[in-house]
This record gives sequence, structure tokens and C-alpha cells, in this order.
Amino acid sequence: TCHQRHQFNPVVAGKSEQCKACHWGKDHRDWEAYDISIHGVVYQTNKWDPTQFDMTKKLSDADYVGPTCQYCHLRGGHHNVQRLSTVYTSMGMSNADRGAPLWKEKRDTWVSVCDDCHSPRFARENLQAMDEACKDAGLKYTETFKIAENLQLDGMGEPMPKDLHPDWAGEHVWSLKIGAYHDGPG
Repeated sequence: TCHQRHQFNPVVAGKSEQCKACHWGKDHRDWEAYDISIHGVVYQTNKWDPTQFDMTKKLSDADYVGPTCQYCHLRGGHHNVQRLSTVYTSMGMSNADRGAPLWKEKRDTWVSVCDDCHSPRFARENLQAMDEACKDAGLKYTETFKIAENLQLDGMGEPMPKDLHPDWAGEHVWSLKIGAYHDGPG
């Protein structure tokens, strides 16, 4: 849990490693993407220095050398990360129109999170580049899936292995998208 062994200690819960228990593995590689991103590397390198990561401070009062998972994703003090989500990955939604008012509102919120450390222009440009990477990943996945579907329809494909669930490839696309938004190779 976020508060390890029911300690309910904000100092413990504020460390990125607490997220790892649930947010890692082949079905969603959030931890892995963060850990190898520039933000994760800064955290891993400096986490033992209390002057760099003073976990006794509230997130809003912290002046960390780099963000923990919680610094960006737990704004407002709760775990409802969907309230800020601008990445819609299922059923082709990565190609959704990004001009919707709710999407713009959420994106502005993300820019305000990023501009604690970066300029708003830098934040917007990088978020846009990550959007494009996700869009490209979605298009490539769709293209690849269509080839496999056509082979199957032409009788040239082999049956799905029994030990794989139907969306096994989707996990790889999800990993790419998570990697893009954590600014790492994913």
C-alpha cells in the first residue's frame, strides 16, 4: 500500500518506491518508465540526501531537486490520477481530438505541475512531443494489428497461443506510451 504496513506515515508514502508495489510489471510499466527517466535518475541518485529530498515536508512546501511520483501525480493529496489524465490509450483513443475543452483544462493543469521546475513553454512543447509519440505508437500498433488480422483472414496466420491473452501486444504499446510521458525510452 502507499502507507507501508499501515504506518500511515507521509514520510514513507512520499517516496517513489511506495508506488512500485502496484505500478510495475509487464501489464503497466509505470515504475520502470519513471526509474529510467531523467526524473527517476535524479531521484535515485539523490534520495539519500535529506537536503535534496526532505520527505517530512508537504509536497506543496517541498523544493526537491527532482520530482517523485507523488510530486506530480498526487497533487491534491489523493490517488485519483484519472482526474488529470490526458492520455487515452484504449480502443484507438490515442488518436482522439485533443481540442476538447476538458482535455485542454487537464493539459493546462499538467503544464502548471511541470512549471514548478520548467518554463510553461518547455512543458507544453515536451507534452506535445510526447502526445505525438503516443499517436505514432497507436498508429503503428493499428497498422501491425491489421497485417496480422489480414494474415489470419487469409488463412495464413497461426492460432493465438493458449498462454497469451488477446491483447498481449497492447502491453507493449502501453509501455511505449508510459515511457514517452515519463520522458524515457520506456
